[in-house]
Amino acid sequence: MQLKTDVPTFGKLMVGVILFCSALTVPQAKAAEDPAYRTLSADTRFFVPKPADGSIQQALKLLEKGQLRNAVLIAEMEATPQAVWLTGGTSSEVISTVTQVLHEARRQHAIPTFVLYNVPGRDCGSYSAGGAQDTAAYTAWIDAVVTAIGSEKVMVLVEPDALANLPSDCGYNPAQVNIPQATANRYNQISYAVTKLETGLQTSVYLDAGNSAWHSVGDMSERLVKGGLLQAQGFFSNVSNYRLSSYEEKFGTWISKCVAFGQNSADGGWRLGHYDYCASQYYSPLGIVNPNDISTWTYSDQWYTQNLGGASPITHFVIDTSRNGQGPLDASIYGKAPYNQPAAVVQTLGNGNWCNPPGRGLGNQPSANTGVPLLDAYLWVKTPGQSDGACDAAGGVRAWDYSAYTQPGWPKDSASQATFDPLWGVSDPAAGLWFPQQALDLVQRAQSALKVR
Repeated sequence: MQLKTDVPTFGKLMVGVILFCSALTVPQAKAAEDPAYRTLSADTRFFVPKPADGSIQQALKLLEKGQLRNAVLIAEMEATPQAVWLTGGTSSEVISTVTQVLHEARRQHAIPTFVLYNVPGRDCGSYSAGGAQDTAAYTAWIDAVVTAIGSEKVMVLVEPDALANLPSDCGYNPAQVNIPQATANRYNQISYAVTKLETGLQTSVYLDAGNSAWHSVGDMSERLVKGGLLQAQGFFSNVSNYRLSSYEEKFGTWISKCVAFGQNSADGGWRLGHYDYCASQYYSPLGIVNPNDISTWTYSDQWYTQNLGGASPITHFVIDTSRNGQGPLDASIYGKAPYNQPAAVVQTLGNGNWCNPPGRGLGNQPSANTGVPLLDAYLWVKTPGQSDGACDAAGGVRAWDYSAYTQPGWPKDSASQATFDPLWGVSDPAAGLWFPQQALDLVQRAQSALKVR
């Protein structure tokens, strides 16, 4: 028997379901205070923001097609705690936004997670280019955020990619950009943000550590310390990326140990500041380490056991699990039938696997009950369902041999192919816009069960 549905009426109901779920006020658990580290109790409730633009529209379209289960899965995703991104605006505008979020969070008896994403020259001028005009504008903006937060209990993730993707990493033309000065400015900007934010008695501040497939543990530890890590609660990893939680847990733990190693004067001053001595996902003197094979990481574990001495790692971290349910894209599948893409294409796809890769799935549900020492929480930081950008050949993250594989309706001319994403079979939305195909893929492949079954 086929169930018939009054779509307009049921559509209104679905909107109500999404909005209701996003405004739930129970349970009323609050985080326990730890004056030393401000760690979170296992039953911490995180804030659920309003549904992302485009999510309700997608749910309604799915209902119109009779796809009730998929529509409700989208609704459940939007009823899950997620971070709130602060990406610019005037001081008064950001104060208004933060104040409103804090008001809603109090109603939910929940802790909000803010992501600050307004540093000058963010994203090396790529898909998410923008940010404050200069240091003066940025520090004024930070001051406004701090004023708005006041004494409220919040988590603040400071500037994704700001330390992992320094101006010195951007490939700027030195004739056009004073790269050493821009890099020094970046460290000063992040340090200022940390110092000001940490004046909040209940503000837990985390800095950018990239992810486990990027910089080595030692390199990232040094950058974090230069950015003010020792004055912060800790760091975050995997934002807007897809590395499995098991890899990020190990990576984060090693960074904490490496920082302790490099600060350990009791067991020998030769260690001080030498984060470059630390074993990592790329190298251990005790055996060959493969960054994409965690079973080999035991050699780096052994190095820390042998060399940490009496130092105690105390730096905490959080992991973005919004899209890592199935781990990173293995581009090698496109070198096989039916795609039969040449090696150069597969390599390009692999290098761009951070940009809207299909088949990934939602990861661990947001929770402070991690069971991992030093890991404060799994969080959905990147808004699941939002595009990373127009991931295409024109942007350098896609390539495709259309003579080896194509489908009906795919573009035939080179100009159209340059702005087409063959992995999805569509032209991807711009960064930050809703990507319906990806959103549906994420909920259908979720690692942790959503409420609907």
